[in-house]
Amino acid sequence: MTNTLAVVGGGVIGLSVAWRAAQAGHAVTLYDPEPARGGASWLAGGMLAPVTEAWPGEEDVLTLGEASLRRWPGFASDLTQEGVDPGLAGHGTLVVAFDRADASHLDILAGHLHSIGRAAERLTGRETKRLEPGVGSVRSGLHVPGDLAVDNRKLLHALYSACQKRDVRFVRERVERIPDADAVVLAAGAWTGRLHPQLADAVRPLKGEILRLKPRRGCLPPPTRTVRAVVEGRPIYLVPRGDQELVLGATQYEAGFDRAVTARGVRELIEGAERVFPAITEYELVETAAGLRAGSRDVLPYIGVLDDGVFAATGHHRNGLLMAPVTADAVVAWLESEKPPEGVEAASPARLHQKEHV
Repeated sequence: MTNTLAVVGGGVIGLSVAWRAAQAGHAVTLYDPEPARGGASWLAGGMLAPVTEAWPGEEDVLTLGEASLRRWPGFASDLTQEGVDPGLAGHGTLVVAFDRADASHLDILAGHLHSIGRAAERLTGRETKRLEPGVGSVRSGLHVPGDLAVDNRKLLHALYSACQKRDVRFVRERVERIPDADAVVLAAGAWTGRLHPQLADAVRPLKGEILRLKPRRGCLPPPTRTVRAVVEGRPIYLVPRGDQELVLGATQYEAGFDRAVTARGVRELIEGAERVFPAITEYELVETAAGLRAGSRDVLPYIGVLDDGVFAATGHHRNGLLMAPVTADAVVAWLESEKPPEGVEAASPARLHQKEHV
């Protein structure tokens, strides 16, 4: 069992790892210039939706996501007991289709989910409107009741507070090399590739713009559950918050480490959202921002040993919040020479070497 642990990265993954490791008795130091505030986690939509994200050929992602989803209620409860409620909500997801092509996409997704035993209900356009009266003119829908959501900023505040309570030491700087410690976890998101040669070409930034809106007086309230759609080939989601705020996202494209919000990105999001939920055009726009997700080569994150004493926890793509519990549990299991959770083996960075030698 190791004693001192250095965690590089103060987003949801790094904070979760630091908290769980400190709970287990390790002396933890976390390195980040803006812990809980500076990365993609601060701008996330907060969807915990492995089933809705599922697609044929990505079964390993679904297995790992569901393993983490099962941990989420206990994870949130433990955080609440540490002092701060992370805002977990169980309102499910509604995916809507506008035309025949969209409906065919939902048929494929629904068939795939049913074939692997996941709960999902196909809806007619009328049934979809009955479930969420504010949605636009839709052809059909898919209701996934088991999906969860979390308020990402409440979650980050809860994790930061829990780390402080467990005496995690914070070093507010961006590191350029691997720190000295008995064990090191690299969880710096899109920047992780700069810290280890095995990850140099394996982790890349994926830019995503996101908006936050609030209904003004007289406006239709936000949807009661997450609503997702594909509008003109672009995925879009609307995630309600408990304080009547609505998170709208997200564009996604390759732009290096550029984090500027573009007029085109805002326009695409608003135009797409108007088709999904027409009342949104009268909402107040309270925030625009852009973050950098950490993309991997194959959608799966990298969770596992890189070198003796160095562990990767990065490349989570759209699933950082979802996979935080299982990633943290995997790190603690590794630190204590125990078996990691189900699904983690497929995410091992060892697959990078396997593909290089094929």
